[in-house]
Amino acid sequence: MQENNGFFRFSTNELPERDRLSIWREVFGRNVVKMDMESIGSQPFHSEANIYALPNLTIASVSSSPNRITRTRALAADGSDDLVLGVLLSGRCVTHQGKKEVAFQAHEGVLWSNASPGGGLYDASIDFLTIAVPRTALTQAVANIDDALMQLIPQGNDAMRLLVRYVKILQNEFSQMSQELKAAAGSHVQDLVAMALGASRDAAELAKGRGIRVARLLALKADILANLTRRDLSLETLASRHGISSRYIRSLFEGEQQTFTDFVLSRRLERAHRCLVDPRFAGYMINTIAFEAGFGDLSYFNHAFRRRYGATPSDIRASARSSESAP
Repeated sequence: MQENNGFFRFSTNELPERDRLSIWREVFGRNVVKMDMESIGSQPFHSEANIYALPNLTIASVSSSPNRITRTRALAADGSDDLVLGVLLSGRCVTHQGKKEVAFQAHEGVLWSNASPGGGLYDASIDFLTIAVPRTALTQAVANIDDALMQLIPQGNDAMRLLVRYVKILQNEFSQMSQELKAAAGSHVQDLVAMALGASRDAAELAKGRGIRVARLLALKADILANLTRRDLSLETLASRHGISSRYIRSLFEGEQQTFTDFVLSRRLERAHRCLVDPRFAGYMINTIAFEAGFGDLSYFNHAFRRRYGATPSDIRASARSSESAP
């Protein structure tokens, strides 16, 4: 196990193959997630779990070979009444609790309660995301929360799709986040969970103004950064990929006193600046750096760069080289 400021990682990779399941059952199963488990199928058992603890929220990403898990009545007596949203990222599962049974597959989800016994069968290797939220947090946002338990959430659920995107960004940035930011992110995740489950009208309006807008904007920014070097990056192509309107994207950026164009320009200039001061790019021509940062017009690049940094690209590169050669 590895632990770092609210992040916990468990893996069977370093365990002897013959002891993997027994150690995993005891350390991770019965002591961490409070579930018993058994391997099924002929392949050697393996599993890995990354857990992120935020204020009033726990996120876990789990990958595993085929197995069966059981939350027995004794394990369910641990006092936790958390409600857990499980989303399959790959694979398939049949889960049961009480008299209800739900079969679901990749990009579908289901909500269960830690207060009751239950279990699940994964007859193929899986990647699984779970989000555990205190029951009180969701009962305030979702009317008749018990009606949402053990109901299939289909993959077309827009709030759940956005939730998965937001959680991935959160996981990537977790080690750099302050406690205040983690608390805010936890609230945003709770908003998205509530929306995926069918939040009450008042809670939905609050979520739209808080968690959903933040999560949507972060997902858009992540998409922009992933495609920053593409000169065909535009508001329209971004809107099409995310299934929202260009006007809505503009409003999200305006909420931060910024425009889509300004955000893209700023990140492209930062990328070019990093290359200009990096010795590894010393052999690259400035126009090559500009084009690979996403600029299609060298004159525009030079003008925007000088306005941003108060110096030309050549000046910045020369200054960096002088600093390197100084004794």
